[in-house]
Amino acid sequence: MKTSSFLFLAAQLLIPLVGHGEIKTEIVEYKQEGVVLEGFLAWDAKLAAKRPGVVVVHDWMGLGDGVKSRAVELAKLGYVTFAADIYGKGIHPADAKAAGDLAGLYKKDRLLLRRRAQAALTILKKHKAVDTSRLAVMGYCFGGTAALELARSGAEMKGVVSFHGGLDSPTPQDAKNIKGKILALHGADDPFVPAEQVKAFEDEMRAGGVNWELVKYSKAVHAFTNPQAGNDNAKGAAYNAEADRRSWQAMQNFFNEIFADKIK
Repeated sequence: MKTSSFLFLAAQLLIPLVGHGEIKTEIVEYKQEGVVLEGFLAWDAKLAAKRPGVVVVHDWMGLGDGVKSRAVELAKLGYVTFAADIYGKGIHPADAKAAGDLAGLYKKDRLLLRRRAQAALTILKKHKAVDTSRLAVMGYCFGGTAALELARSGAEMKGVVSFHGGLDSPTPQDAKNIKGKILALHGADDPFVPAEQVKAFEDEMRAGGVNWELVKYSKAVHAFTNPQAGNDNAKGAAYNAEADRRSWQAMQNFFNEIFADKIK
């Protein structure tokens, strides 16, 4: 990767994995409009051919171990992955209130949110192992919103996956800019993304002529992929092992479709 506009930290980690070659990870420091960000790259160093690249966007708590582990799991499947940093280097909300306040700043400024997501996509495209004609972005909760906003900006991607993400848009007319396919994985009982928001999303996708799919998981609420969310649906956010497993498989099926040929 070229470093003319970006700073790359030297620290790297090699993780030997039986049947998966060598998963290599790298902490990447980069900038967007002067703000220093710190993301996380993962890829299989044993694969010789160029392969699809996937940006993974964190939830409202910022870039942490959960999203990094998802990036590694994707690397095991043969993708080059970059876990994006939307908030800025070292910024991790202390609690749910702080996370809500911080995420709210970006939800109010969708153009800034798009630019932060685009900065991560730019980093991913610079990796020597990435086939830049086969790109996707996925995200969790707040990250799902960011992924959809990047698509609405008109970014060149094959597809987008939102895991229990916010589906609302202040500019639904921007759906006409979406170039790739959309997969929204949604908890059927999610109180934070209510039926009227889901309906508005469906209308937006139809009006924009988008190739889209919405999957609803029964008995699942917000954050259904996050084991740290507990198991009390009454709180509105809770882990659901079945929905987690099914949604991960749905993502794999989607990527197999949009990237067409199998990874060698």
